[in-house]
Amino acid sequence: MAILDLIFPKKCLECGQSGKYICENCLKKIPPGGWTSKTVYSIFKYEGVIRRAIIAFKYKYSTEIACELAEVCVKRLNFLLPSDHCLVPVPLHWYRQNFRGFNQSEEVGKLVAKKMNWKHNTNLLIRTKSTTPQAQLTGSARRENLQGVFSLNPNIPVPKYPNIVLFDDVLTTGSTLLEASRVLRAGGVGRILCLTIAK
Repeated sequence: MAILDLIFPKKCLECGQSGKYICENCLKKIPPGGWTSKTVYSIFKYEGVIRRAIIAFKYKYSTEIACELAEVCVKRLNFLLPSDHCLVPVPLHWYRQNFRGFNQSEEVGKLVAKKMNWKHNTNLLIRTKSTTPQAQLTGSARRENLQGVFSLNPNIPVPKYPNIVLFDDVLTTGSTLLEASRVLRAGGVGRILCLTIAK
C-alpha cells in the first residue's frame, strides 16, 4: 500500500493541482448530498473530485486517498452527529472482497469512526451472497436481488449501542441500505442512520 501511495502522484484528481488528491477549490464545487429520507444521509453529490476519489480509491487502493476522503467527510459531519455512535460498514461478498483485496466502505469508515470518536464494528453484518449491481435492475427485481443477502454474524452478540451508523460509499437506489437496515432491526438494533459518502 505504501508503494502505491508513492507511485500514485499526489495531485488533485479533478484539476491536477499538486499537494492533495482532493483540493479545496474542487471540493467547494461539490454540493452536499443531503437527506434522501429521515434516516438516509449522503455527505456529497457523486460528482467532480469526490466521484474521482471514490473510483480511484476503489481500484487503486491508495491509503492517502482514503485518509483524504475521511477527512473531508468529517468536516461536513461535525455539525450533524454526536459521538455516541457505532459505525457499521456495509459488507462486500467474500469473493468480491478477496478479489479486490479490501472493502472500500470499511476502510474509509474506520477512519471516519476514529475521527468522530465513534465505535467501529466490522463483524456485525455479513454478506451471504453476491448480487447483480442495483443500477442494472428496476422495481421488484431490485428487492428480489437483495433478499437474503445480509445476515447478522451468529458468532457475536448484537451490541446495544444508542445509535448505529450504517456506512457505504455511494447511494444508488437505496435498496442495499434498506435491506441491511431491515436485518439489523430484526436482530434487535434500535436507531439506525444510513450514511454514505455520496449519492
